[in-house]
Amino acid sequence: MPKQGILERLKHGPVLGDGGYLLELEKRGWVRPGPFTPEVAIVYPDALRELHIEFREAGAEVLQALTFYASRDKLATVGLEDRVDDINRSAVRVAKEVAGDQCLVAGNLSLTWMYEPNSPTAADRVRQTFDEQLKVQCDEGVDFIIGETFSWLGEALLCVERAKKTGLPVMVTICFENKDQTAEGTNAATAAKTLLDAGADIVGMNCLRPPQHILGPMEQMRKAVDGYLACQPVAYNTPNDKPDFTSLPEFPYALDPLQLTRKQMGDYALRAREIGINYIGSCCGSVAMHVREMARVLGKLPAESRIWKKGGAKPMSAYEYYDHDNVTTK
Repeated sequence: MPKQGILERLKHGPVLGDGGYLLELEKRGWVRPGPFTPEVAIVYPDALRELHIEFREAGAEVLQALTFYASRDKLATVGLEDRVDDINRSAVRVAKEVAGDQCLVAGNLSLTWMYEPNSPTAADRVRQTFDEQLKVQCDEGVDFIIGETFSWLGEALLCVERAKKTGLPVMVTICFENKDQTAEGTNAATAAKTLLDAGADIVGMNCLRPPQHILGPMEQMRKAVDGYLACQPVAYNTPNDKPDFTSLPEFPYALDPLQLTRKQMGDYALRAREIGINYIGSCCGSVAMHVREMARVLGKLPAESRIWKKGGAKPMSAYEYYDHDNVTTK
């Protein structure tokens, strides 16, 4: 029996996405900070496979192929422009292998750094870039397409245009930097309407900002449209005057003290559901513990089944000794 597609799943309630890949793999030594290109998919696919497994076991219902920045011009910055097909192909295959019948696999497109407003030449270059990746990803059998991290609404619209030609469901999300608007100056509500009108099946926001700085614009989107909404914030605390974590002096080498707790991400998931967000995911800085807590509070994680015999004459762990096991909140 075939898996239910993303749109069918969304009809029955929120779908839980996975977490961040590039920054976590950088922490593990498999991605180079700076370019953040995903050649790990061919250099050491086992590292990528392990992270997919962690997200799957944490309760994610979708695994994104690590094809973010796997475009020709971006890969050229690290001398890998001739490996576009290989990297995209391997990334999808690894994700599909881990997903099995349990998770959907999303192909992935990202900002290109080549878009220029009012430039037909730049727009055509972006189209070619998206098409090259989409061909490989679709040939490998992804379930739907996610286009993400678009500061320019115009580039997001090009992503919708190209991705819709695949015939697969399309999710496209924009990002706000340090102002509550796209690079063109478009607000969240208008951006959501524009993307849905262009044919996107799911729209929303991702990356750059943590929950406390992304849920406000997401509420504006929810009030403006009736379609499916997606939200994938980062798991780093940022100040009010610089909500974009990539603009902080801590990026990328000193972000560790800024990481959100699992409870904070669980609270985000509950709030997102209250707002009416349909696809509840996360992005940079979000690891398996965050996804697991989000799955738990959303009722998507089965009860613990491993044996633990407590109640003896003496506590057998500090967890019991200090009565942590009597604390109801996590």
